Amino acid sequence: MTANRLGLLIGAVFGTIYVVVNASALGAPVGTLLQVVGVAALVGLLVFMFRSRPAPGAAAGNAVGFSRWYWAVVAAEVVAFFAGTAVLRGPLDLPLAVLPWVTFVVGVHFLGLAKVWSAPSLLWLGAGLAACGLLGLLVAVTGAGEAVVAVVAGVAPGLILLGGSWWGAIRGGREKAAAAE
Repeated sequence: MTANRLGLLIGAVFGTIYVVVNASALGAPVGTLLQVVGVAALVGLLVFMFRSRPAPGAAAGNAVGFSRWYWAVVAAEVVAFFAGTAVLRGPLDLPLAVLPWVTFVVGVHFLGLAKVWSAPSLLWLGAGLAACGLLGLLVAVTGAGEAVVAVVAGVAPGLILLGGSWWGAIRGGREKAAAAE
């Protein structure tokens, strides 16, 4: 499996987790429908990816490095997760803002990885997730209910991750077909 395909699968799994966990705040039938859609998108992507084989030599072309800059991005992400969560749950007493904070940090992490890996497509993903996180923080701080926060900072980012994974898988298939011509 290429590093690119592994990244797409990781994004899709986390996207599915975001959707399944947070859609429950909406209750049945909407929450249940979103959960089914999330799982179906993951299963469909798995089938699509395993039925379409990467082009010969694609593994080398898609390799990403786990350089010190990669680890710096990951370390900053971990520190931000724990520090922000501690402040939100502690002195600010805003536990509803933790999910949006995590989503914002994940988005910023993708912005960092876009730079480290010279992967402009991650800019769109990172910007989308960071925007969902910021909007989620805004609605959490202004007193919106749990369901609104869950949709803005949980379901929407999950769908963005799933959509980005599908886009990457389809784009990879098109690149493979173009290389074969």
